[in-house]
Amino acid sequence: MPTKLTGKLHIDTAMGSFLGDKRIRLLEAIDKCGSISQAAKAVPMSYKAAWDAVDDMNNVATEPLVHRSAGGKHGGGTELTAFARRLIAFFRALEKESQVALERLTSNLEQSGVADVADFRQILKRLSMKTSARNQFAGPIVAIKEGVVDTEVTLQLGPNLAVTAIVTRESAENMGLALGRDVLAFVKASSILLMSGEDGQISARNRFTGTIASISEGPVNSEVTLSMPGGQHVLTAVVTEQSVKRMGLAVGQPLTAVFKASSVFLASTD
Repeated sequence: MPTKLTGKLHIDTAMGSFLGDKRIRLLEAIDKCGSISQAAKAVPMSYKAAWDAVDDMNNVATEPLVHRSAGGKHGGGTELTAFARRLIAFFRALEKESQVALERLTSNLEQSGVADVADFRQILKRLSMKTSARNQFAGPIVAIKEGVVDTEVTLQLGPNLAVTAIVTRESAENMGLALGRDVLAFVKASSILLMSGEDGQISARNRFTGTIASISEGPVNSEVTLSMPGGQHVLTAVVTEQSVKRMGLAVGQPLTAVFKASSVFLASTD
């Protein structure tokens, strides 16, 4: 069965969230039922949440969308205004057009061969993930080594680039980690150490060698970004400004970033 891209339309204003599929369905239910309590059950949502949504929409809209009536369809309740009905029609038409655009994008992706739709959906999942960690990687699991308490998991990021994480065995089981499964790996910039030249052996499991792409200097700490071979991946570390000066770091300089496997945490997009 071919993959299909779908999306949900949401309209915001300068005053905040205004209109989305759930609120439109609430308005449609009010129009059908003539009762806020019955409409709330149909969506479904709580009675209070329904009235809060109606109040929010009335506050933001240029004209009222809903008003209380003394005698609605069922002897009293709430009614939509003509403006609300026009707004519903506009939203549904816009929603239909947006889906047509997504279907056109699906067709273009399939014809171009740049990436299939399944890959594109996976990229969108990765981009929607929010985390405070500065470094984010993604790739399939290529190795799992189970211990009594911990499990060592290795992700393949590129042809010659891999990252290893240590998670508890319980976490690995709960996440359903298995060979070939695509997962995300996060590393805080403050967990990364930088090495120039051959500074000897170090116990950190992960070692990434690249060239300095940029240095953002601050009064106390600086952000150093390395470009990995191949140009696709970058790694950012936060070090003290004194360290930058002491090591004589400069853009274009080769450098090695190291971090412990225990500093890597994993997340699944499924």
